[in-house]
Amino acid sequence: MIPNDARYTQFGLIEDMLAVPDLIRGFDAGRMQSTSQQIASAGRLLLTGEGSSRLFPSKHVIAEARRQNWPVTLHTETGLQAQEYDLTDWAVFALSNSGRTAEVIGLFEKLQRARHGQRYSLCAHPQSKLESLANAGYVLSCGEEHAVAASKSVIEQALFLRALLEHAAGHATLASLQEALAQAFQAAVTTPIDQTLVERIARAKSIYWVGRNDGVAEELTLKTNEITRKSADYLEGTYAVHGIEEVMDASDVLIWVNPYPGSEDKFQKTLVDGVGLTIIAIASLPTRFPTIIIPEVASLSPFVQMAAGWNLIVEVGLHLGINLDKPIRARKVGNEFE
Repeated sequence: MIPNDARYTQFGLIEDMLAVPDLIRGFDAGRMQSTSQQIASAGRLLLTGEGSSRLFPSKHVIAEARRQNWPVTLHTETGLQAQEYDLTDWAVFALSNSGRTAEVIGLFEKLQRARHGQRYSLCAHPQSKLESLANAGYVLSCGEEHAVAASKSVIEQALFLRALLEHAAGHATLASLQEALAQAFQAAVTTPIDQTLVERIARAKSIYWVGRNDGVAEELTLKTNEITRKSADYLEGTYAVHGIEEVMDASDVLIWVNPYPGSEDKFQKTLVDGVGLTIIAIASLPTRFPTIIIPEVASLSPFVQMAAGWNLIVEVGLHLGINLDKPIRARKVGNEFE
């Protein structure tokens, strides 16, 4: 996605994606400190939401907390399944762009009836239904998005949870890295993409996203559905070589986010040589596959990986002549509370 290129300026989705670097620079990494202290006291936090509001924001911070051994137990679950749990001793944080998502509102109504005392929310709009059910509610600063597919709100939600848990763990580093992250994000979201790769993905029957359970590849799978209208699936870890190759064929494409170096030979043998499909990598270093090279920003690199994935998906959508802002069936509020 090259700024000011006539192919891109007609779409609000691209405008939102290109606004993210400045959003990162201006993010207030300290405004949630009082809630962070309460969560630290609780010691356990459930992160809930649906779709894009949950996948990357929640799973990124959970993965980082485990790597850093932060002293807060974290879990994520969708709103309906979370209603089946005993959350008496858990703080609960719900993310909903609209603040009208039925599943999380149902959960918060149940918790409110049970006099649960630690309910928190993050929405894009003030005075939402979800915020009215929270003990403390926060509002995103990114403003309303122009497209059905969520983009800039996903990044701000993830930054918010990252800052929230850093403060709870007494390990606040985000503010010192925001400028470096903004620059790396800008580079990844605007780097030119090899059009032969774009054309190969555009012809694919199925697109498989492979990566860690940190929300990046899973969120990009959803974005592939929304933006390219093509069938896509998320394969965690090395699941791609543990049986699903039986139903893959040579028309498929696999996009691997930050490959495990020790697994490249196995993927080559099983999927490229054995199935005949194409593997494309997104990584900070070259791989044995065609690779979109991105900058690395320590533990914040998943944000940069997301930017590169957006860039690639948008190019495919444009190649296919799709209206990036308006899917045929997908809705901005997937299941609205009534």
